[in-house]
Amino acid sequence: MTTPAAGNRQIRLAARPSGLPVPTDWESTVEPVPEPADGHLLVEVSHISLDPAMRGWMNDVRSYIPPVRIGEVMRAGAIGRVLASRHPDFAVGDHVFGPFGVQEYAESDGAGVRRVDLGIAPPETHLGVLGATGLTAYFGLFDIGRPQPGQTVLVSGAAGAVGSVVGQLARLTGCRAVGIAGGPDKCRTLTEEFGFDAAVDYKNDDVPAALRKHCPDGVDVFFDNVGGTILDVALTRLARGARVIVCGAISQYNNTEPGPGPSNYLSLLVNRASMTGMVVFDYADRYPEATAELAGWLADGRLRAREDVVEGDVTSFPETLLRLFTGANTGKLVLRIR
Repeated sequence: MTTPAAGNRQIRLAARPSGLPVPTDWESTVEPVPEPADGHLLVEVSHISLDPAMRGWMNDVRSYIPPVRIGEVMRAGAIGRVLASRHPDFAVGDHVFGPFGVQEYAESDGAGVRRVDLGIAPPETHLGVLGATGLTAYFGLFDIGRPQPGQTVLVSGAAGAVGSVVGQLARLTGCRAVGIAGGPDKCRTLTEEFGFDAAVDYKNDDVPAALRKHCPDGVDVFFDNVGGTILDVALTRLARGARVIVCGAISQYNNTEPGPGPSNYLSLLVNRASMTGMVVFDYADRYPEATAELAGWLADGRLRAREDVVEGDVTSFPETLLRLFTGANTGKLVLRIR
């Protein structure tokens, strides 16, 4: 292996953020590019996935995954090319996905690493519809939401990476898909590009009135990505036996004080409804079956991928991450390393 002369640029967590992350919460370092140990591989990272969950990983609180430690390379899923390998399952030149972090080069023992076929789709799509984004939508909607043809599926954060896939999958199932997004442009994207039946602009519409209009018979499945007041309003529109999937709460991630719980939670009792949290890692043994189905729908045009790809180097990560929390992105946010 020829060691890159510039070394390995990395972004490390320097401090626990309070509210939105600021530049001083990060440290940029340059380390030597490692030689892979026996049973390991070295990956040159080309595409880094940016996800709302990253904000939660920065907090030192009990969660479904340990927090990123201070001084540690920021956790991230990424795609890259195998530069050197002493691992029997991976060869030089393979394109792979793995938990490589926000850095230019990553040494890995192969845990959580899988090949990606760039003949099927580009790297950014393997991080989106064919990656954790699509898998989250797939298992959350089908395993927890259990939609039936003719039912109404309501999606918050619908123009985001997961929400845009959920609405499309609901339509494939024969359901009516209603999305909540911020601004007229995003709402047009929902109906014109992703095929939602209706869109609610939470920035400009009277949301309770809009939900009464677009969900006149109630909501059978609510896929929630934002939490907060949108969750509270949606609870008032539940149909009998409704299923609420708690996937995320992006409206709450940068709060400096705990937000109030939903005041309309008794709607779950009245409507014999359920609210269930989901984490995609719980379905790891079923990723291949879901990915194959998603790839089939993507290939025949029944599923559309939309990525917001930002070009830069790893030092572009802190600023690019903020796009998730300011409403600047539509679809899957990816940092492509140039």
